[in-house]
Parts: sequence; C-alpha cells; structure tokens
Amino acid sequence: MRILMVSAAAAALLAGCGAQNSGGGEETEAEFLARAAEIHDRVLTLDTHVDTGPGFGTPALDPGGPTDAQVDLPKMREGGLDAAFFIVYVGQGDLTEEGYAEAHAEAENKYEGIRLMLENHPHQISLAVTADEVEEIAATGRRVALIGMENSYPLGPSIEDVPMWAERGVRYMSITHFGNNQFGTSSNPNLTAGDDPVDRGLTDLGRALVAELNDYGIMIDVSHVGKETGLEAIRMSRAPVMGSHSGVQGVYAHPRNFDDEQLRAIRDNGGVAQMVAFRGYVQAMDEGLATARNALMVELGLDTAEGRASASAETFTEARARMAELQSQYPDVTISDFVDHIDHAVAVAGIDHVGIASDFDGGGGVGGWDDATTTPAVTAELLRRGYSEEDIAKIWGLNVLRVMRAVEAAAVH
Repeated sequence: MRILMVSAAAAALLAGCGAQNSGGGEETEAEFLARAAEIHDRVLTLDTHVDTGPGFGTPALDPGGPTDAQVDLPKMREGGLDAAFFIVYVGQGDLTEEGYAEAHAEAENKYEGIRLMLENHPHQISLAVTADEVEEIAATGRRVALIGMENSYPLGPSIEDVPMWAERGVRYMSITHFGNNQFGTSSNPNLTAGDDPVDRGLTDLGRALVAELNDYGIMIDVSHVGKETGLEAIRMSRAPVMGSHSGVQGVYAHPRNFDDEQLRAIRDNGGVAQMVAFRGYVQAMDEGLATARNALMVELGLDTAEGRASASAETFTEARARMAELQSQYPDVTISDFVDHIDHAVAVAGIDHVGIASDFDGGGGVGGWDDATTTPAVTAELLRRGYSEEDIAKIWGLNVLRVMRAVEAAAVH
C-alpha cells in the first residue's frame, strides 16, 4: 500500500464532502474523510496532462522542489498523485522550414527538462514506457513519469522522427494544438493566421501519422483536433485512441470539448476520454474574473503564444500568484463543476472510457483542485456522487492503462 500524506488543504476539502455511507446511515465528516483517504491511497492515480514550464528540470524549476509550480515531486507525494504524463508541448507556428526548425528546438528543450528530472531524482520518480511499468514503479512508492507530446507540429514535413520519439518514451501524441497544422484541422483554427475555418479532416501526412503512431505503440490523442479530423483518426486507427485533456459539450459548449458523437466514437473504438480540470473548458468564467484575467495576461505579456514561449519562470510564478488572488475575489469554477463533466462522459461513453487530466502548469485547475496537493478532493467528490471504489480506480488510471496495453499489443515495432 502506498503511503498517502493528505495535506491540510486537502483534508479541509475532504471534510466538507459529507456523504451517506454504504449502509445507508448518515456518515460523519470525519468518517467520510477517512474512507475517501483510504480509497485514494489504494487506487492508482494517473493524471494524463501536466505541462512543463520554462526551465523545467533545471535549478530554475527543479521538480525535486519545493517550487511554485502546480506539480512537483513533493506536491505529488503530498496529494497522493502516483503518476503523470509530463508534456513535450510546442505551440503552433508557421508551416515553413524556419517554423519547423524552431518547433523542433523547443520540443528538444521540453524533452531535456523531463530527462533532467528523471536523471536528477531517480529515487523519487522513474520513467514508464508500458502499462506494466506504471504499476511496477508505483508499487515501489516512487512517482511515475510518462511522456506525451502535445502537437505533432515539431515533427516537421515528414513523420521520420516518430521512431525517435517512441524510443525516448513518448506514449501519446496529439495531432494538432491551437491552429491547423500539416497533419489536420484544429478544434480552434487560427483565423487571424489565415487558417481554413472548415474542418477538412486529416491531411495525407496526417493519415500517414496515424498509421505510424499505431506501428510504434504511441496512443493517438484526439484532444485539440477538429471534430471531423478526430473522427477520421478514430476510424483509421487500428488501436484505441485517447482524448488526453478535454471536457464535454453536454456540460459546457466550447470548441475544445467533445460532443456526444465524439464520446461514442471513442467508446466504440475502445478508447478513453480524459476530462480536464481547466476552468475555461469546464464552465464559463465569471465575467469580472475573465476581464481581470485577460488584463493580467496582457500586462505580463502572456496573452500570445509567442509571449508565453519567451516568458521567464518568474513571470509564470507571478501570474499564478496574481490569478489566485483574483480567483478569491470572484465566483470560481469548482471541483463539482469539473466532476459534472465526468458524470456526463460516463453516462454517454460508459465507466470504462473516462479518465482525469489536470492540465496543471498549462492553465489548468479549478476551485478545490488547483495543484497536486489537493488531488484527494477529486476522489472525495467522485465518492460523494456514488462512484464505487472500482469505478474510481478505472477513472483515475485503470482505463488509461487498458488503452496503453491495447496500443502496445497493436504495435509492430
């Protein structure tokens, strides 16, 4: 059994989640807290989307911590977060030789940060490249690192780098991000850059990418893609896919969220849709908070992809602190709002096809789950809504591991 260190903040949140016990009698807050903590300790908790900020892996942002980031190793231990996909993320740029070169360099930088974390903290965290390794590492008490690539843009005008990224340990790759690219249409085309607003599905290169990812045992990620692009990728894939971090249209209509047709397609493919705790995709932000947040982003130069890419770690630290202050002044999107998305996805796709992602350090977080220390509050909210321990275990990690195993089995390399 893993040892769970429930933080004071998490304990307070859990204590507020009173529930009926299984025998039908009223359960005290203390009893509920103890039961939720025990379940959280027993299940494998896997967050499928944690971003890596500027300087990640270096003394500027050493995940050995403590840090001001939403996720570092002390926070993972305190909140009982066993495993996470750390992300090689590159924003969308020009489809030119220069743009591809810059994207490749940025991807290398992000990967190097993850590699340094693993090299510098081998007794605390280890890389898993298979589902079996996830469980084996977690059983030792160490944290588990997996690697995902958000946006295939850094591959450039070919797919020849896919084997290299597979060898390095990348186990999911999203087709697009914000803005169309050489592989397909985004859920959010960049109209100011001249993107075609019509979702025309995968390009020929995108179809080749789907086949190559299948061959090399890399999960195809259909978050951030246009609906038709994602559905085409699902139809083409001979292995289950994942949506690494999206919400559902049935709760909040946002281009980044899956509608019921997409959820059913993921279900029928055997895949998994990871619900994301990102305020802007969970519910409409309070108008006052949205205005104040946008003004803060402009002030700090974080309102553009270029600004975010060049910002210092200190700038992101200041942004998080000031955003937390703003959120305390306005009505906030809550952990309950987030779990509404899980409820809807489970109702449409079934308990075997839904999971959890935070998008921490990439804008993610909701009131009640704003960093890894308060991860037990998610388990408590699921328990409060009547999910069994078996259900919670599936949502927190077993569904993803099932998909990983199927993708591993379908690989030919």
